[in-house]
Amino acid sequence: MKRSLKSAVLFIGASASRAEGFAYWNKNSGSSHRQPAPKGMPPLPTEPIGVEGDKDLEDILAQNRKYIEDQTAEDPEFFQKLPNKPNYFWIGCTDARVPANVLMGEPAGNVFVCRNVANMVVNTDNNLLASLQYAVAYLKVPHIIVCGHYNCGGIRAAVTRFNHMPPLENWLRNIRDVYRVHRVELDRIKDPEERHRKLVELNVVEQCVNLYKTGVVQRQRLETKKEGGHYPVPQIHGVVYDPKVGLLKRVNVDFAAMTDDLDGIYDLYEMSYLEMTENLSPSNSTVEEEVIKVAEVTEEWPTIKKKQKS
Repeated sequence: MKRSLKSAVLFIGASASRAEGFAYWNKNSGSSHRQPAPKGMPPLPTEPIGVEGDKDLEDILAQNRKYIEDQTAEDPEFFQKLPNKPNYFWIGCTDARVPANVLMGEPAGNVFVCRNVANMVVNTDNNLLASLQYAVAYLKVPHIIVCGHYNCGGIRAAVTRFNHMPPLENWLRNIRDVYRVHRVELDRIKDPEERHRKLVELNVVEQCVNLYKTGVVQRQRLETKKEGGHYPVPQIHGVVYDPKVGLLKRVNVDFAAMTDDLDGIYDLYEMSYLEMTENLSPSNSTVEEEVIKVAEVTEEWPTIKKKQKS
């Protein structure tokens, strides 16, 4: 049966909050065809959340024109003035209730954004890693924010005994790993909702730690430290958002202490390495001169200097 866009909507919910299935809603019949939700998950809605049944692309385009009119009425050069020098790289959940700029109160142009199910930093996610590299190495963003949120569908789905099928189940397995690492602490919490909220917070912590493991973050922090800054950048912050009240709060974790435990395991650079690669002379210098310049920033310099004198 042929259906127009206005007569039917294929609803794919905000990935994190409705990861348990999908619904196909027909505005004329009011029927809904969907997968059953896993045990313990809330039932799917009979209508698309936050979207009118007859809302189509033309409505979106009309709203865009209205947005342009509103912005240029206040400032005719609004769009020409928009900067592309963000202060923040936001890693958030795809949940539709968690819009980065809006809840931060930041204007357009100040927040570089990457979102996925349950705000994960996964070392096989090229989308996230490419965004991270661009934000850190090219835009020189000084702050990275990992934002989780309570009532996260991705977190809830990861603790159910239900195969969500690849690729979603492959993704959720990373959250199951977070539970495994913190299982003793989480299993002590008897109230399921409190346990969920704690897992949301611990997941944010683990994703922040995953950022510290990346080469692009380590190199940039070492370079800014070598340049004599007050603190290495990018700074990494973990926060949690509560959609019920609109509150954004910091996750209280001593990341410095946590990353100290990772030294020697995930460290990819030494300070001397950066100095060595940046202090090399032009290619016409002799090999001996290059060896001396490199050795000057390593523990081998005293030995080489002693041999030179002899």
